[in-house]
Amino acid sequence: MCTAITFQGESFYFGRTLDVTCGYRETVAVTPRNFAFDFRFEKTLQSHFAVIGMATVAEGLPLYYDAMNEKGLCMAGLRFPLYADYQTHDAKKNNIAPFELIPWILGQCDTVAAARTRLENTCLVKEEFSAQLTSEPLHWIIADETACMVLEVEKDGMHLYDNPVGVLTNSPTFPMQMSRLADFMQLSREEPRNNLLPHADLQTYSRGMGAIGLPGDWSSASRFVRAAFVRGNALPFGTEEKDVGQFFHILDTVGQIYGCVRVGSEGFEQTVYTSCCNASEGIYYYTLYGNRSVTGVDMHTTDLNGNTLYLFPLKTQERIYMQKESN
Repeated sequence: MCTAITFQGESFYFGRTLDVTCGYRETVAVTPRNFAFDFRFEKTLQSHFAVIGMATVAEGLPLYYDAMNEKGLCMAGLRFPLYADYQTHDAKKNNIAPFELIPWILGQCDTVAAARTRLENTCLVKEEFSAQLTSEPLHWIIADETACMVLEVEKDGMHLYDNPVGVLTNSPTFPMQMSRLADFMQLSREEPRNNLLPHADLQTYSRGMGAIGLPGDWSSASRFVRAAFVRGNALPFGTEEKDVGQFFHILDTVGQIYGCVRVGSEGFEQTVYTSCCNASEGIYYYTLYGNRSVTGVDMHTTDLNGNTLYLFPLKTQERIYMQKESN
């Protein structure tokens, strides 16, 4: 399971955790403007906005998990089990497979508003990439510096929701997740007031008691509440290094610890990677479960007018700085 957030600091930031039992040969991939995006049912995009993100590359194509384009539009797909229900082919619309959706949108849209317009004329059809790579049940968060929305496709069709909290996890549906926030309206970063027995002299015995009741488990519903609270209260520092660090700290509060969540015979979930996109500057940062050091890839160090993929293998070795006594 996964969590995605937006955050406004020195720049606009967007990112997610990928919580699974194992990785799938992920790599940071830059798709330049003239790399041909081939689609199963629609015409090839010969020219488009440049895109950077985390992907599995299969048959020469980047299958993006999360990404941003050169205009600052960001997008991530998160598992949406029990609810996702892809559509049948619609001759009146653009028919796109789920694994094509991120390049379809980021290749052509520069804002959330433009993405909404394009999605309204898009049919998300059930189509497998291959026998080995089958379609996951997904929903998507799409964001730029001024807006954020969620895309869900269920049995009754496609839904586009404004997302005022800048957070997405997994099932249940986004409206259900939002409605659950009402159960926690009393939480605060401030010291609590004695509303229980105002006539009694009740004293706080610890800092942070205003957030007592904030759920701490790893269910998607609880992670949604926790991420919304932390993201909504976390403050930017105003510098790139510190704001990127703050972003990772926010997502650390919903990270999956190996051994705490068993997934049947598959094993244990863990946060395989955490990403942070500086959408204002086109820099993709990430950490791994096995390497907590932050690694960054700047899309502008590649030839964005090129026609071949640029791949940046993940830095998997834990980097620990051993400090020596200073003289």
